[in-house]
Amino acid sequence: MSRTLRLGRARVGIELRQFFRDRESAVFNFALPMVLLVIFGSVFANQDMGGSGVTFAQYFLAGMIASGVLYTSFQNLAIAIPMEREDGTLKRLQGTPMPKASYFIGKIGMVFVAYIAQVLLLLVVGVLFFHINLPSTATQWFTFVWVSVLGLIACTLLGIAYSVVPRSGKGASALVAPVVLILQFTSGVFFIFTQLPQWMQTFASLFPLKWLTQAMRSVFLPDTAQALEATGTWELGKCALVLVIWTVVGFVLALRVFRWTPRGAG
Repeated sequence: MSRTLRLGRARVGIELRQFFRDRESAVFNFALPMVLLVIFGSVFANQDMGGSGVTFAQYFLAGMIASGVLYTSFQNLAIAIPMEREDGTLKRLQGTPMPKASYFIGKIGMVFVAYIAQVLLLLVVGVLFFHINLPSTATQWFTFVWVSVLGLIACTLLGIAYSVVPRSGKGASALVAPVVLILQFTSGVFFIFTQLPQWMQTFASLFPLKWLTQAMRSVFLPDTAQALEATGTWELGKCALVLVIWTVVGFVLALRVFRWTPRGAG
């Protein structure tokens, strides 16, 4: 175990260098949430969400931070790993003493750093352009930390597992981007969750983004906004439970299905 962790920590540095060297990918990961926040926030900035006294910009910020977890982890890895598999990077790593778990740790570490940078940029844009109120209590910040940690680990492992679906690096984005968009539209990122059709709410509740978004709303919205939730409460205990379950599921799937080489390559 100590050897796995040691190799994983060393891999974090390598993953970070590779991530920031790919400037197009890095800029896309950081810019997309900010662009969406500016566009939607500017159009609907002062719109009251369901008579709750919460502006759309404040509501949307919570959703975009939750989406940022999905962008930097699931989407980024599910697209990048097939490219690494196709260009032979993973095959070369397979020939080293590094186990799969260490490789996973390296990806998780890279995702954490990228997410921190992304969140800081989103908060700066939210405060400067839309006068969004930041969390004011230690409890809210603690919730923000554990939700981010659980969400990042779960979505990173799920992204690693999903990376076996694309047969090639070129086709990866076509199989990943629609999944992310569908989850965003059904999880309460762009719309009040309870205003969505019941079947959409049921569908979204099966996946982590719905619970990530709900928990983030508890951090950035006042308690009066709980009236907008399906049960009238934030359900933070249930949010944590679902994210833990998906973390376990993601780890098992990643270990079982992850491949160093393309399908059919042996």
